[in-house]
Amino acid sequence: MAKRDYYEVLGIEKNADDDAIKKAYRKLAMMYHPDKNKDNKDAEEKFKEACEAYEVLSDKDKRARYDQYGHAGMEGAFGSGGFRWEDFTHQGDFSDIFGGFESIFSQFFGGGGSFRSGGGGGQPRGEDLRIELSLNLKEIYEGVTKTIKINVKDACTTCNGSGSKDGITTKCTQCGGHGQVRVVRQSIFGNMQTVSTCPSCRGEGTIVKNKCTACNGEGRVSQSKSVDINIPKGVAEGQYVREKGKGNAAPRGGVPGDILVEIREKEDDFLKRDGANLFCEYPITFTQAALGDEVLVPTITKKIKLKIPAGTQSGKMFKISGQGLPVVQSALVGDFYVQIKVVTPTNLSAEEIKILEQFKVFDSKRDLNIGNSIVDKIKGFFKN
Repeated sequence: MAKRDYYEVLGIEKNADDDAIKKAYRKLAMMYHPDKNKDNKDAEEKFKEACEAYEVLSDKDKRARYDQYGHAGMEGAFGSGGFRWEDFTHQGDFSDIFGGFESIFSQFFGGGGSFRSGGGGGQPRGEDLRIELSLNLKEIYEGVTKTIKINVKDACTTCNGSGSKDGITTKCTQCGGHGQVRVVRQSIFGNMQTVSTCPSCRGEGTIVKNKCTACNGEGRVSQSKSVDINIPKGVAEGQYVREKGKGNAAPRGGVPGDILVEIREKEDDFLKRDGANLFCEYPITFTQAALGDEVLVPTITKKIKLKIPAGTQSGKMFKISGQGLPVVQSALVGDFYVQIKVVTPTNLSAEEIKILEQFKVFDSKRDLNIGNSIVDKIKGFFKN
């Protein structure tokens, strides 16, 4: 079955603004809410489909890539298994819509994601760490591995991450060792039973009696270490790259958090970027513009020959296909655009002035055909 268009999924136009996108998602999410459609697989699929569409269309960069390349532009964005809750990055929007019923997603998508701080059979999760990383266009074009120093919480070597001085733990009395407690809340859907992490044992199901003195029973200590950050080709300003399992260790074992790397682009002196396309302004003389020429235009990695036809005007744009940036996690590549700028010479020599004076005779015979609208504007200027 062909994958549906994201705009069609949410029932919105392609020019819809952020408020319209959120409103459409709110409506569908409530309609296909798992607690309102128990044992309804079709509703579950539509709920997940709406979440995936919202994830893409509510994100400026993902939406721009989708608008340009369709579903092909999103290949690899959610991993080989397709969209999962771990890929949903708009948890704040989710809480605003549903009033913080976080268990909905953990039940529907099978757990995980940034909401997961514990529970799930005594498996706490370490915190995610956020960093910024500045890249130049060449690094973005080729992809790069950066080694950075970062402060993280790693497993305590004294107690091997257990948090216990003698290795002895007792069952948590509040949750009975399950790591989770059930809470009944009243909502717009009626009474809802939700499962949340036990506050006493933080989802572990056990309590440490004699705490390790090195980590004060937490099972982890702060330290500085070097981490390799793998940046794929084609990333853009404001996008995030997730390094799984390289964030803070979980208290007393469990699942480590991730590192979320926010991309920053260094401004290039010659090239400008628009999505996967690159633009440059290339200066030529008016003799090159009039007579034509062949020039070498520098791209990110090499120089490309570009033929300038005779009579080229300043501002003329030339397109070189396939010489732009790669689309992240895709086989698609953008294009390279060269805009010609005809440079008027200054500080002319006497010989140059003499030649141009001779050429001026021919200029006086030419009809520049500037158009009535321009003429009217000039007349209006002098009347004021």
